[in-house]
Amino acid sequence: MPQLPGGTVTFAFTDVEGSTRLLQELGDQAYATVAADHRQIVRSAFTDHGGTEIDTQGDAFFFSFPRARDAAAAAVDAQRALRRHEWPNGKEVRVRMGLHTGEPHLGDEGYLGIDVVRAARIAAAGHGGQILVSETTRALLGNQLPEGAAVHDLGEQNLKDIQHEHIFELTVDGHSSAYKPLNVAKAENRSEDFAVRFEQRIQNMVERHLERAFAGDGESAQIEAQGLTKMAFSGLGIAFAGLAGLILLIALVVVLVRLVL
Repeated sequence: MPQLPGGTVTFAFTDVEGSTRLLQELGDQAYATVAADHRQIVRSAFTDHGGTEIDTQGDAFFFSFPRARDAAAAAVDAQRALRRHEWPNGKEVRVRMGLHTGEPHLGDEGYLGIDVVRAARIAAAGHGGQILVSETTRALLGNQLPEGAAVHDLGEQNLKDIQHEHIFELTVDGHSSAYKPLNVAKAENRSEDFAVRFEQRIQNMVERHLERAFAGDGESAQIEAQGLTKMAFSGLGIAFAGLAGLILLIALVVVLVRLVL
């Protein structure tokens, strides 16, 4: 594994959008050329700006950069090169990219921590041709953006496993996919969330009673059973009291009617 930068680093994840469809349309031989050209373009742009290749799987890359500005410049150059490249059969190869800056733990096997997951989720939320950046990366970029780049605020988004992430798009030469909704998880409303949590609490309670019963905790089970029985009788008592009151009310009404007649 190459020497990885530590401390504050910016992660970059990239992925080809619709790669399976391209493979089906182009066939194995033509797509092999597309895959090779794509890897060469992204690798060249990222390494030219000081990026370190962490991993690559299929048509996806994972890079780290010591500075957020270097990562942004690399992503912009890569998108330009991908857009200008002549692909087989006039096809368009669109790559989504996501950047996030953090201070991950650096172990023997590489980077660990939520910052890696966050960067991957940001990339997955985008569309082909987009560069999405986290709020932290956006703050570090400041006003020193790559030439021809601009920042657009996409607002707070709910990413898978990571909620409430403020996302920005870094556009290149005016090209943007901001008109498309991001691939993010839909937030449940509060009532649905309450119902789910309440159902889970009930299920946990039932499972706890069953576990204690099967474990042979006779005394605890007996005490809890007595408690449930008291609750049941209390409920019956309330029900009978209500019924008695209703009968008395009906009797009074009948008496009043007779007196009037």
